[in-house]
Amino acid sequence: MSDLASLIPTLGAATWVLVMIGALVVGLSKTAMPGGGTIAVGLFALALPAKESTAALLLLLMVGDATALWVYRREPDVRTLVRLIPSVLIGIVLGTIFFATVGGDTVRTTIGVILLVLIAVTVWRRRSARVKKSADPSAAAGDATDPAPAPSGAGVALSRAGYGVLGGFTTMVANAGGPVMSMYFYAMRMPVLTFLGTSAWFFAIVNVIKLPFSAGLGLITRDTLVMDLMLVPLVLIGAYCGAKIARRIPQGVFEKLILVLTVVSALALLVL
Repeated sequence: MSDLASLIPTLGAATWVLVMIGALVVGLSKTAMPGGGTIAVGLFALALPAKESTAALLLLLMVGDATALWVYRREPDVRTLVRLIPSVLIGIVLGTIFFATVGGDTVRTTIGVILLVLIAVTVWRRRSARVKKSADPSAAAGDATDPAPAPSGAGVALSRAGYGVLGGFTTMVANAGGPVMSMYFYAMRMPVLTFLGTSAWFFAIVNVIKLPFSAGLGLITRDTLVMDLMLVPLVLIGAYCGAKIARRIPQGVFEKLILVLTVVSALALLVL
């Protein structure tokens, strides 16, 4: 029997506050703040046993996915999605093995370190591209407000595979794939709505794939479903508010928000 089953009848007020805020964050992250969902991971991990919290959060994330799919159903970059799926599946399998053999503290620390490394590498690559462009007279003659072009060439396939494996791994072990994939979509310079639409479709597909793995680990119980049903309205409220906000966010502000939320998420996983 899952530890969650014995805890639900006696959950205190502070615990309910944490999971309620987490449910709101889930909705917001799906429609306006990609990567911010890892804040919900931390809140649920504080409120519930580490591994049980992962299953409880997964079901709420799937509700958020359904909402985001409706809001951004016409926005995804389908080619990017198709190319990512194979490497993500490898990451999910590796994550399942890792999740079954280590403790919750090791899971959070591992993912936090991965995120901080990804942030450093991604920011360094984008700044290097900007420096290279500014040193190129032909590039300087173009639109000065246009960001450095999206990466291309042989290195992209390797980069995509790396992000895909890490995304699948982190989303399986702690529902923390959002910041990883946000860094990839950020590196690809996607416009705001394309970014959100691609992210929505990506995680809708991945979370459905993850579900049988989580069920196979024995983490989804009747009590998990009952608690999540109580929290679904808050996910929907958060998603509605996020959809209103997202269409008003300038590209530059959105990209800075992605970086800040990813740093916060990584630090939360290391500290909480």
